[in-house]
Amino acid sequence: VQLQASGGGLVQPGGSLRLSCAASGRDFSINVMAWYRQVPGKQRELVAASTRTGGRNYAGSVKGRFTISRDNAKNTVFLQMNSLKPEDTAVYLCYAGLGGGNYYWGQGTQVTVSS
Repeated sequence: VQLQASGGGLVQPGGSLRLSCAASGRDFSINVMAWYRQVPGKQRELVAASTRTGGRNYAGSVKGRFTISRDNAKNTVFLQMNSLKPEDTAVYLCYAGLGGGNYYWGQGTQVTVSS
């Protein structure tokens, strides 16, 4: 399974960005799709996760500002990020969990929030 993330960039505080991550490969079914973020020197942090059946989970710091959604038919997950803050600056990584201990990471996309 390969994960291709896109949509990062530079945005001013209060702005919005939408990240996308598409999974490709053969004969797979993804249970959990999620976004993590990482800042140099800090632990990787779960931002938002979505299960195949529609369950969603968010980090407290992004609740009310970020929305995760997915298209199961296209094996794609999105992260709509609104009201961005400088502390949201990070590399955002896409994660796909297939179950049974099988999981994959995307290459990451940089999000920079700065005036």
